[in-house]
Amino acid sequence: MHASRMLDILYQDEWLIAINKPAGLLVHRSMIDRHETRFAMQMLRDQIGQHVFPVHRLDKPTSGVLLFALNPDTARKMGDLFSAGVVGKEYLAVVRGYTEEQGAIDYPLKEELDKKSDQKAAPDKAAQEAVTAYRRLATVELSYPVGRYQTARYSLLSLTPKTGRKHQLRRHLKHVFHPIVGDTTHGDGKQNQFFRDQFNTHRLLLHANRLSFLHPETACKMDIHAPLQGDLADVMTAIGLSGAVPR
Repeated sequence: MHASRMLDILYQDEWLIAINKPAGLLVHRSMIDRHETRFAMQMLRDQIGQHVFPVHRLDKPTSGVLLFALNPDTARKMGDLFSAGVVGKEYLAVVRGYTEEQGAIDYPLKEELDKKSDQKAAPDKAAQEAVTAYRRLATVELSYPVGRYQTARYSLLSLTPKTGRKHQLRRHLKHVFHPIVGDTTHGDGKQNQFFRDQFNTHRLLLHANRLSFLHPETACKMDIHAPLQGDLADVMTAIGLSGAVPR
């Protein structure tokens, strides 16, 4: 990301605006990344010349649909829709190994506390319900030995989180032994190194592909899709999975 780069606007009306967030960009200023100077919120504000209000979050390493409201009232209404679990979210991920064709990962997650920003949070809280549905879109086998196997196998998944826990998708896929490629926290170091060396990709292969909801002001059905860009599109082509990406 260069400071001069314009954000890709996917949708805009008088109440809402959605961008295709690049990987590596924070949504807004955070205690966790104090050295970071660029944030999607400020960049978008400067680009369109008006204030924007965040209504949900995407982790810094995740790319894809990021929605903002253009006034506080719409932001509150949209936030309520996210809290109520009535916003449809679909992510794409490349994971290690061949998964089942479809399934649901139902595995409660303990709150992940961040030392800097969560000092007041109780460390002994019970694990919270967390459910992720997945569908396998494609598999690929590459003739490179990685780890203890002679070939490297991957699945392209469509992921639908039914709850919104911190790092839920990354933690759930680790739990079922199919970590997301490029996940430096919950992933497989050998796989990540292989992708850096072989495909020069240094990012998490997780992308927020679409967001669907009823518009809080017009009641229209919204379905916002974020195409794969740049580095992610390149690596999908390189490993032979780009044809399986939903259009």
